[in-house]
Amino acid sequence: MSATQLATLARTSAPQSMLRRFLALDAAVTGANALAYLAFSGPLGRFLGVDSTLLLALGAFLTAYAAGVGLLAARRQPPALGVRAVVEANLAWTAVSLTALALWLTPSTAGAVWTVLQSLTVAGFAALQYRALRVSQGRSD
Repeated sequence: MSATQLATLARTSAPQSMLRRFLALDAAVTGANALAYLAFSGPLGRFLGVDSTLLLALGAFLTAYAAGVGLLAARRQPPALGVRAVVEANLAWTAVSLTALALWLTPSTAGAVWTVLQSLTVAGFAALQYRALRVSQGRSD
């Protein structure tokens, strides 16, 4: 993805704003997901075919993670080390989600589709954040 395409997607050509927007979007989506898991763990668990206790634990974890990513997004210039940590955490989440689906989760069809879709979304956030970090550092390769 070129810097121009990234700027179009972020709706800004300012590198730091671009990075902050992708972090903020990640925090918002993750936070909404966390709240849904916390508030509706029973019905969501039945629909997705996963244990409601797992959803509660994931909801608590994602709440803390979303808050951390949100704080990073609120910084005028998010530190590269923090952004790299978010990118790596997102990639790890993707790998663990897909591995769990393949090895030990037995969700409903909706749950399997949800797991794959959320994994792809998180991987997309990682790619956008990594690319925006590179642009903000003056590297467009």
